[in-house]
Amino acid sequence: MTYFIGLMSGTSLDGIDTALCSIESPHEFSLLDAETYPIPSPLKTHLLALSQEQHPDELNRYAELDVQMGRLFSDCCLHILKKNNLNSNDIQAIGSHGQTLRHYPDSQYPTTLQIGDPNIIAHNTSITTIADFRRRDMAAGGQGAPLVPPFHQALFSARDLNINRVVLNIGGISNLTFLPATEDTVIGYDTGPGNGLMDDWCVKHFDCAYDASGKLASQGVVHQEFLSLLLTDPFFSQASPKSTGREYFSYQWVNDNLKQYDKKIKDKDVLATLLELTALSILCEIKKLKPKVNEVIVCGGGVQNDLLMARLKKQMPGIKVASTEAYGLHPDWVEASAFAWLAYQTLNGLTSNLPSVTGARKEVILGAIWPA
Repeated sequence: MTYFIGLMSGTSLDGIDTALCSIESPHEFSLLDAETYPIPSPLKTHLLALSQEQHPDELNRYAELDVQMGRLFSDCCLHILKKNNLNSNDIQAIGSHGQTLRHYPDSQYPTTLQIGDPNIIAHNTSITTIADFRRRDMAAGGQGAPLVPPFHQALFSARDLNINRVVLNIGGISNLTFLPATEDTVIGYDTGPGNGLMDDWCVKHFDCAYDASGKLASQGVVHQEFLSLLLTDPFFSQASPKSTGREYFSYQWVNDNLKQYDKKIKDKDVLATLLELTALSILCEIKKLKPKVNEVIVCGGGVQNDLLMARLKKQMPGIKVASTEAYGLHPDWVEASAFAWLAYQTLNGLTSNLPSVTGARKEVILGAIWPA
């Protein structure tokens, strides 16, 4: 077997997903093992602060966090190797997404920043490490995101079944990949907030990291006027390709809108409204897709939010909605697996962006290689 490791630390900051994969070709993929390793609370606090707020010493903070995350990513890889009785020589490469701190694809000088020093990962593990996947696509005029749709296409396309399928990832931010049955063109982009706004609200107001199964939100009431105000944000009407992050859809974004609304809303009602915002912003984009969608398969932490999943299913009658687990890959490991797959592509000199998704001028080989 040809082994690769994929590392994903998403915008939810709920842990580092580490996937051990066997990849023999772009279409011959299997997940052998996976685990989520926690991010220590002090480190998580610093990451959240730096990703959403400006600090006078943020350059120093960035440099220190870059090293800390590099060491943590290294430890995750070494742990999964030990767990599976493997050594560094057994692994072809590590694909590390890194931890996003900034993503500004539409600025005058488009930029994106992921930390977790790959020099440290390569040195500490003695494994070739591939990282910095997003900036080459941006150099080619793309958004640098989303990058997972080519992996979705390789694993989940259903053209042979004549099924128009959406792969929906609900992480801190939500994004979709549209895999039409009758066309070669794959579409993918960020739809807006996922779990991120709800998680931030839970941390600040309910002293918990997230709303398990949507129980807190189920005790609240959706405020339609406030929801309508949130939906006026220009991101929701922006045409694809488009991408965003928690530096935009942040706790501060919610507070700014609450000040503009200028009416008192109970904390649980805000949470219920944020859940409805996530659901409606996803549904709006799915309804725009042509030809009509037959199936939506969902991955990411949002699968665990029963209330959110129920809202999606209710608003999409006639469309099959299910977890990616029913299609062969557990929803928790799709993105980490994708970065193992992207590392395979890069190591073999294969392009792995989709211009129809990111808006890049051409297909390019993504990432840089740090040899073992």
